[in-house]
Amino acid sequence: MNTAVILLGSNKGDLLLNLENAKKLVSESAGKIFEVSSIYKTDPWGNKDQPDFLNQIVVVETPLHAGELIHILLEIELRMGRKRKVKWESRLIDLDIIYFNDDIIQEQNLTIPHKHLHERRFVLEPLAEILPAMIHPVFGKNNKELLDELTDGLKVQPLN
Repeated sequence: MNTAVILLGSNKGDLLLNLENAKKLVSESAGKIFEVSSIYKTDPWGNKDQPDFLNQIVVVETPLHAGELIHILLEIELRMGRKRKVKWESRLIDLDIIYFNDDIIQEQNLTIPHKHLHERRFVLEPLAEILPAMIHPVFGKNNKELLDELTDGLKVQPLN
């Protein structure tokens, strides 16, 4: 079995329902979700001219390999109605693999750990909440340390 850390994000439609539907589909298609962060309301990153996001981290126990998992996640996005037209546009759902075990993967369509996780507060806040001691296999620092060193000033706050 493998352990995958996945970031869920939505800023279009019924955001809470989108996250719930995505978690259901991930658990049906990829494996058992055994840990879930709080939901965070976040300013958009990249393209700031769009609605705020809701983001959440889930940890999944999966029999899939990373390449299989990303394929399943992209299928879930399509099933939920995501259409990719413009980079960093509003979306019904976005599913990103943040970590996969402690693997380092650099392929054309897959980089693990996620190449921007150390630059994004909306990723590190929920990561530090549920996996503060997890070590980034490239930087050798844990998620809490990465968050403490972060200069990203985007507003990220727990929903409740």
